Amino acid sequence: MGYPDWDANLLVVAATFAAVAMAVLVHYEGLSFISGRLARRREHYSRRKVLYAIFGVLGLHVVEIWILGITLWALLHYPDAGSAVGMPVVNLLDCIYLSAESFSTVGFGDISPQGPIRFLAGTTSLTGFVLITWSASFTYLEMERFWRR
Repeated sequence: MGYPDWDANLLVVAATFAAVAMAVLVHYEGLSFISGRLARRREHYSRRKVLYAIFGVLGLHVVEIWILGITLWALLHYPDAGSAVGMPVVNLLDCIYLSAESFSTVGFGDISPQGPIRFLAGTTSLTGFVLITWSASFTYLEMERFWRR
């Protein structure tokens, strides 16, 4: 007897890889843009540079959470991809919330994925951890450069 959900699993894995690739590209291009903007700002605006970097990085993370949340929302409309316990109706903002709690690795547990979409939720946590630490490294290196002057 074969496994009945191969199509749903393959769809979830493909959608997850596409969403993660998009989030990583957004992060890379966003950090590149922020870095270029910081380099062009005048030296006596170093306090503004810090704020620009922090708000820029936070904005990138919000965009990435939305990319992964929209992917989750779309997958929940596919019947065999799974469901989310604690979410009686598939609501976009609830999916964004689940994405944010996974991305930040907080994992409150009030909404929990069931079925194949658990792969997306788990990968969202790994992606968030990597991108958040990348942002921390970027911020540290950029701010060290400005504060040393």
